[in-house]
Amino acid sequence: MKTSHDLNERTLADAWADLKAHADAGLPLEADAYRLAFADPEFLLRREVRGIRFQLEMLKPDLAQQAQKIENTIVVFGSARFLSPDDAQALLDKARQGSDAKAVADAERHVRNSRYYALAREFARIVATHCARLPASEQLYICTGGGPGVMEAANRGAHDLDALNVGLNIALPHEQSGNPYISPSLCFKFHYFALRKMHFMMRAKALVAFPGGFGTLDELFEILTLVQTGKAEAVPIVLFGSEFWKRLINFDLLVEMGTISRENLDLFVLVDDPEAAWEAIKNFYRLEEAQGSV
Repeated sequence: MKTSHDLNERTLADAWADLKAHADAGLPLEADAYRLAFADPEFLLRREVRGIRFQLEMLKPDLAQQAQKIENTIVVFGSARFLSPDDAQALLDKARQGSDAKAVADAERHVRNSRYYALAREFARIVATHCARLPASEQLYICTGGGPGVMEAANRGAHDLDALNVGLNIALPHEQSGNPYISPSLCFKFHYFALRKMHFMMRAKALVAFPGGFGTLDELFEILTLVQTGKAEAVPIVLFGSEFWKRLINFDLLVEMGTISRENLDLFVLVDDPEAAWEAIKNFYRLEEAQGSV
């Protein structure tokens, strides 16, 4: 006699087989009242079922990371527009073959900005090197937004050392896929920004923000606000590229105007070197060097 567990497994298998058969045959899935609710895409995409979709976006990446013992991450933010030094130089060489002054100027800017790509990659390599000797439960894993630019560089630095690393990508109007250096089993795609941000914070033991645009600023200030208001535990927040951040944000003015307290400036540190970024994280947690490892 089959148990209820066996019957449940059979039902799930039948539902999956039904979906796969349609996909393999290239057939669209029409709304079907008799189809199991969890196997009915038309139903799952209804506005009224949004709460369930929230839960799914919370659970899927969480369970996958638990299974791979990813408990502690260093989240790296930064511009998606920065190219690798090689790609930036190739773009400049091509631009110089033409007569478009703007193209040359843009390419020269890409070359200047490419140093942040190289620095983010080196930072991730440092983290992966130091953490490789630790037990899995104590390791710090690189986590990014999964896109190009600084995010790709950080994933790439971990990938250089064969270290597991996480990418939390987002579905955008202009299709964006995960960069090729994310560990395949840890490359996740989100629909909801809010759930993606929550996953950034759930395992974050540090944040390193490289120069970036609106997205970088949004993520940085949300984390600063959560820590400032006590909604999240304090973590080291490292702003990489002191000239950029000092020109962009007049933190002293915020203090002078009374919109933040002087002690709020202690929530972050400014650095210009990958080793200094790692030292800031080590100092925050008072990690000690032992037998050549952290």
